[in-house]
Amino acid sequence: MNVLKSLAIALAMYSKLPVPNIEWEEKNMRYAMGFFPIVGVIIGALTLGVGQLLLLFTDCGKLFFSAVMTMIPVVVTGGIHLDGFADTIDALCSYGDRKRKLEILKDPHAGAFAVIGLCACFLVSTALWSEIDVTMLPLAAWMYPLSRALSGLSVVSFPSAKNSGLLKTFQEKADRKRVKRMLYAWIVVVTAGMVFMFQAAGAVVAASSWVMFFYYYKMSSKQFGGTTGDLAGYFLQMCELVMLAVIVFAGGLY
Repeated sequence: MNVLKSLAIALAMYSKLPVPNIEWEEKNMRYAMGFFPIVGVIIGALTLGVGQLLLLFTDCGKLFFSAVMTMIPVVVTGGIHLDGFADTIDALCSYGDRKRKLEILKDPHAGAFAVIGLCACFLVSTALWSEIDVTMLPLAAWMYPLSRALSGLSVVSFPSAKNSGLLKTFQEKADRKRVKRMLYAWIVVVTAGMVFMFQAAGAVVAASSWVMFFYYYKMSSKQFGGTTGDLAGYFLQMCELVMLAVIVFAGGLY
């Protein structure tokens, strides 16, 4: 029962899907981060289904298709990771010290760099999706659970930059050893699926996610002294953009 409650908490926190109200007690949150990739599975399934429907059964143009594909994860998640992405862009562009950067992450107001970063994120995503064809869709669908498995892994593995906040709460209440095993299992299964279906292209896309993961670790340690919920969201968005770009530019490997 606690496992199901952990699943419900993960879906409630990281998506807009309707789930029962669950008390955020330690026993209910123990495995929540291990179920984070399920949100990615849902996004991936919608991406694959809606994408194939648009490409195979309608005469919609590339702009409409790419706009819909860009918005699917935003609609499912409510844009929670974009909020972290925007705050992190503001902090990184401030050129302040570590303390100042952490203060910017907590600031509820969006600065100019946050707005520019969000516009660039949507523009790049739309441009990349406009180059995706029906043969690439399954590989693109795989990237959503993979990015969330890696983001969740950072939450239970990286040091926290703050002594409070939602990420710290998840860290303290999680059964870290078991959650790490769950997330590594997700990573292995998803990567195996990508490589099995797409061989070299799948391997290159999976490898690019790890490149971003190590960049995220170095950046968060150097700039912030650890990770936060905002930084985890920033990584997730950047990881998906990089994987999507690799899918597009690795077309010769299909």
